[in-house]
Amino acid sequence: MNDSNKTIFDFNTSSDIYQWKVVDDVVMGGKSNGSFKINKDGNGEFSGLVSLENNGGFSSLRYDFKSKETEGYKFIVLKVKGDGKKYQFRLKDDKLNKHSYISTFETNGKWQTIKITLSEMYPAFRGVKLNIGDFSSNKIDQIAFLIGNKKAQKFKLEIDEIFFQ
Repeated sequence: MNDSNKTIFDFNTSSDIYQWKVVDDVVMGGKSNGSFKINKDGNGEFSGLVSLENNGGFSSLRYDFKSKETEGYKFIVLKVKGDGKKYQFRLKDDKLNKHSYISTFETNGKWQTIKITLSEMYPAFRGVKLNIGDFSSNKIDQIAFLIGNKKAQKFKLEIDEIFFQ
């Protein structure tokens, strides 16, 4: 469907998910527990439990890759099936930066095509919005999904495909 530059990741039953990493609040003492796998339908499945214990409250899934050019594209499109909860989609134009550019989306329990305008993604670090301008780079080299809704909750997000448009 998509050429290799347009596609960021297209999941299937034989997808190599070695470079997808779960990062939970345990990095700061929390007790949340996320996991990631390819499910029987060939989709990426990010699921687990967000805990507020020990000042925790988030689970994230990150994917680092060789830089992809954003030139000529206005959107990132997510084909996802969530559990009715709110998630963040995040990206970095340099994985060494501490801040990410963020867009929040709601899921509804059904398959959805979420279209995120790149230029409207705002910069933030540790939950604080930064005053450095919205996303305007010509490349990205990390994407992430994060759940952290200030409540203890189970979660499950299935991911079929992520691509530029």
